[in-house]
Amino acid sequence: MRASILVDPEKPKVSLQDVARILDEAGVEIASTRPDFAVVVGGDGVFSYYGRILSVPLLFVGVRSRTATGSKAYLAEAYLDGLKNTLKKIKAKKYTVTEYRRLEVLLDRAKLGEVFTDVSLEKGADSNALRYKLTARGRGFSFTDFFISNGVVVCTRAGSTGYYSYLDKVKLGDWLEPERSLVIRDDEIGVCHIVPTYSKREGANLHPLRYTLPWESEVKIQLVRDADARLFGLRKSRGGIHVSPEDVVTVRPSPNATRVIRVVR
Repeated sequence: MRASILVDPEKPKVSLQDVARILDEAGVEIASTRPDFAVVVGGDGVFSYYGRILSVPLLFVGVRSRTATGSKAYLAEAYLDGLKNTLKKIKAKKYTVTEYRRLEVLLDRAKLGEVFTDVSLEKGADSNALRYKLTARGRGFSFTDFFISNGVVVCTRAGSTGYYSYLDKVKLGDWLEPERSLVIRDDEIGVCHIVPTYSKREGANLHPLRYTLPWESEVKIQLVRDADARLFGLRKSRGGIHVSPEDVVTVRPSPNATRVIRVVR
């Protein structure tokens, strides 16, 4: 089998040479073109980046962190210290390929790109809470929510262990249970508002914080007051994409999918 090696292009957690040595020991040929699959080494941010731009099957490999706040690599199928055995299973065809649906994101009708995990509109360094409205439409329903919060995230099943799960980690009494998470279904889109101080659903006595929508739904987000608002999840830049009150952010299903390798246990 032939595999390419992908790491963080800016701050790799491990060198390409170290990963190549493991592939060589497992008898997997390294290929820069037309690979059978790609070995992606890093954390969830790296997995999310390559997952939204590649169509080849991806094997997500985490690197165990030595610090408490290091990468958790929730999407990893294997860790670097077990990669050799994982590759041997793949060579023996003891694996499946799971397809994860992607979302596409538009800004004022121009497509910005696709996301494998999530996209978020968040306040920048020079802003207080964001004031915005979110309109969701789908087959047989339509509603508009108004919010004052730190931002909003729209996610796929692959991204639901991130922002979408933060409420599940907080136990009654303000204790944190960091290993808890909530995973939504593949036919759902997750919406979660980040630390809101106000919410209101137009025409109803509802104050939603987190919910799911049917997959074929469309979400539109627009600021109702100027702020330093940034769209994250679509660029390698850590600065995000600036969004103004004149802009409309649209999130909707993409026809494309990310293929992820799962090893048979």
